[in-house]
Amino acid sequence: MRSFFRVLLGLALVFAGTSHLTFARRDFRAQVPDFVPLDTDTTVLASGVAEIGLGSAMLLAPRGRRRTVGNVAALFFTAIFPGNLAQWVNQRDAFGLDTDEKRFARLFGQPLLIAWALWSTRGPGSRAR
Repeated sequence: MRSFFRVLLGLALVFAGTSHLTFARRDFRAQVPDFVPLDTDTTVLASGVAEIGLGSAMLLAPRGRRRTVGNVAALFFTAIFPGNLAQWVNQRDAFGLDTDEKRFARLFGQPLLIAWALWSTRGPGSRAR
């Protein structure tokens, strides 16, 4: 069961990363906090490439490296949380999140992604060697 959810998360990350580079680029720009020193578009593109890499690693990492990949994914989800917070605080509409209530509710999804990344990469044979 964990493997199924690891693969599902990997596919979701690859899809999300690809959408950063293509059709959802404008929506992702709404999540870049003002304090990020890079150009907004550069930040969206870089995070998209990172998501594709992480998703690919979730899918392809050998069993003995999956725990490390899960840790990195959890750190990534933690690092991008300020973007979700900025979208809420700055009342930026994107991804159908067009009310303060919807943007606030989305904040609770990030801890779930962190837990998903960690849980799905733990199990028999997933310890780093």
